[in-house]
Amino acid sequence: MTTELSEKKTAPVATSGASAPSPGSRRRWMSYLSFRRISAIYILVIEIVVFSILLPETFLRPQTFFNIAGEQSITVIVALGLLVPLSAGVFDLAVGLEVGLGAILVAFLISRAGLSASVAILTALAAGVLVGLLNGLLVVKARIDSFIATLGTTSVLTALVTWISGATMILGLDPAFQELGNIKFLGLILPFYLMIVIALVISYFMEFAPIGRRFFATGGNLEAARLSGVNTSAVIIVSFIVCAVAAAIAGVLVTAQIGSGDPTLGPSYLLPAFTAVFLGSTQFRNGRFNVLGTIVAVYVLAVGVKGLQLAGAPNWIPYLFNGVALLLAVGLAKWQSPAGNPADVWKMLSGRRFFAGPTRRAASK
Repeated sequence: MTTELSEKKTAPVATSGASAPSPGSRRRWMSYLSFRRISAIYILVIEIVVFSILLPETFLRPQTFFNIAGEQSITVIVALGLLVPLSAGVFDLAVGLEVGLGAILVAFLISRAGLSASVAILTALAAGVLVGLLNGLLVVKARIDSFIATLGTTSVLTALVTWISGATMILGLDPAFQELGNIKFLGLILPFYLMIVIALVISYFMEFAPIGRRFFATGGNLEAARLSGVNTSAVIIVSFIVCAVAAAIAGVLVTAQIGSGDPTLGPSYLLPAFTAVFLGSTQFRNGRFNVLGTIVAVYVLAVGVKGLQLAGAPNWIPYLFNGVALLLAVGLAKWQSPAGNPADVWKMLSGRRFFAGPTRRAASK
């Protein structure tokens, strides 16, 4: 009898329902949902609500959102390509003209050289590889600062695009080629789906593959990464090639969209791409360049510009909007970016710090 009473006293009391979340779990979710971490999401929601109230007949239509998604897919592709060299700690100021070269070269080869669309596209992509390789060699072998090297490449590519096009629009493209930029599926054009594929590929290599950690280690501290066994020269060259090829793909798609080769369109992608990558680095990953943040940043800026345009704002608003956003994004990125000391580089290469969440990172400091 005494034994039975003692067992009843010591038996655990059953609780009904699920157990309450731990304080650590709540803090983790609050960190994930904080304004500092996903501010672009909150801003996007505010933009949609405000413009839906002010412009219900023009902004609040499904076609408006389909148009924004399709129109900005080219910008996203350029920004995703630019993300790779920036992650490796180098700038590619020639990315706009790399778009322009791909655009004008594919138009020239189809319209004036009489080549098939497939051959012209492959040639434009090969040109992107060569431009990226040139940029990488100038930085790695000639030891020219990436800012200066790609600025010089920009001038060279400007001359090349002008020479190929004769400073005029190239018309008379194959109708089948033009379908690449305008064919629709479920209301969205083909470039949008290509953007998703490119985003998934780059996200996999940058976030989950060892090569991605080498890119971030090189960008975090070049000398420490080299001493840790990273072939930093190869990383930098590959980053420039990826950027130039992505820009060439964007150039091919934009030429297919507009149905002509425009020698002036390339530079217009430079500022939005840089703005998106730096603004995206302030989202989700605490100051680190990332694919999802870049995509969200592009569409936050695009929704803001589209709403202002529908409201009758002047045509210089996009330049002002992107310029101010770039300044704010770079400032926030510098504020949030982690220090690139040798210990951080080693942790990144080993995968310990690279995949750590905000709570683990804070605890490890």
